[in-house]
Amino acid sequence: MLRHQEFQVETRTVEGIGEAKYGAWTGRPLKELSKESLWKDVQSAPSTVTYPPSDDFENESMSAMQQRAVAAIKSADAEVEKAAGPGGVWLAVSHGDVIKAILAEAVGTNLDDFQRIVVDPASVSIIRYTSDRSYVVRMNDTGSDEIDLQGLSKAASTEQDAAVGGGAGH
Repeated sequence: MLRHQEFQVETRTVEGIGEAKYGAWTGRPLKELSKESLWKDVQSAPSTVTYPPSDDFENESMSAMQQRAVAAIKSADAEVEKAAGPGGVWLAVSHGDVIKAILAEAVGTNLDDFQRIVVDPASVSIIRYTSDRSYVVRMNDTGSDEIDLQGLSKAASTEQDAAVGGGAGH
């Protein structure tokens, strides 16, 4: 559960973190798609997948989706840091595959392993970017622990290195 504070919230749409462009797969039931040969590649080798083209819907590769989403997240993070300092906290909302692709990049794993990451609907994942690397602070939290945004903000503004011994918590 998030600790409530009074603060102003600016909202905006960032196209770069929008859903994957599934092309001809758009709107089709998963039960039907799972029978197609491309499904196996989506599950085991997503870096090789480009969704089939369509006259009605834009398509892209899974790698292109990851690149655009990560670029959009890093750009937004840099904007917030410039405006609010390194302790600035912000929120992005997207879809499961997009979030998993961003998390895979943040932990330094290949896109082909992103299906190993679980992202439940309405779960919270937290990434902290520094000049040296990214840190996955929380992943797929569905409300089991309170999130201390003030503590997170303070840690982000002062800590650049990994916590010795894995950290003592906040």
